[in-house]
Amino acid sequence: MDKQSNKTVPGALREGALQDKTIVVTGGGTGLGRAMSTYFLQLGARVVIASRKIAVLETAAAEMAAETGGQVLPIACDVRDITQVEHLLSRSLQTFGRVDALVNNAAGNFIAPTERLSANAFSTVIDIVLKGTANCTLAFGKHWIAERQPASILNMITTYAFTGSGYVTPSAAAKGGVLALTRSLAAEWGKYGIRSNAIAPGPFPTKGAWERLLPGDLAQQFDFKDYVPLKRVGDHQELANLAAFLLSDFAGYINGETITIDGGEWLQGAGQFNRLAAIPDTLWDALEQQTRSAKGS
Repeated sequence: MDKQSNKTVPGALREGALQDKTIVVTGGGTGLGRAMSTYFLQLGARVVIASRKIAVLETAAAEMAAETGGQVLPIACDVRDITQVEHLLSRSLQTFGRVDALVNNAAGNFIAPTERLSANAFSTVIDIVLKGTANCTLAFGKHWIAERQPASILNMITTYAFTGSGYVTPSAAAKGGVLALTRSLAAEWGKYGIRSNAIAPGPFPTKGAWERLLPGDLAQQFDFKDYVPLKRVGDHQELANLAAFLLSDFAGYINGETITIDGGEWLQGAGQFNRLAAIPDTLWDALEQQTRSAKGS
């Protein structure tokens, strides 16, 4: 809901704005990935959703197809594994004949003091966010270049990709790398007609991800809207509107840009999670135990 208007945020693009485009969305079965994918379908696109959990994908695909009447293909893929990424590409091409856009949305994160993280925990985030984005981008990009096919890449980063932020250091490092990748390929691959852009969202809470990041009553104590000048968090449709525009032909001259959509949050206080410095060690201990318990469930 838009707090100021108290109305559901509407779709922004005209009907058929993505007609006949095939869009692959990693992390497309839940949260913001699902919101974007659903809107792409409503605008006439064919959508491939990918993540590691095929059961979640299949349920989401069935529900999205029923809601929109569109074509949705669920494919299990761990973006850290280039073999699985290449399978994602080949299955997408086999089913739909072509792919017009890639949305690198798959992510992983830990909220913790950096000194509490193991090397494996740090690497896990880097591998999913940076290596996974690179794997998908290279696989799809090489295909497009070989086919001489114009296409579009949209990377989901964060506002702290360019400010940095304590307590999410692996994510900040990885997203900063994705930002550099976005700009580098915009310059290098523009000659092939391949556009590369990014969106840097502020707080757009999703039930599963945010409950894992901020378990228990911490979400209430750490209320993001209090730090956003507009005094609200984002509506998923607002981000879906922006993503759809950037992938549409209306944005054909936008290349190498990162568009921030955060209600002005980063301008008010750079480093989205820096305020967690107020959390005492005893609470970090409890949060770490909750995270371990949730991971093992």
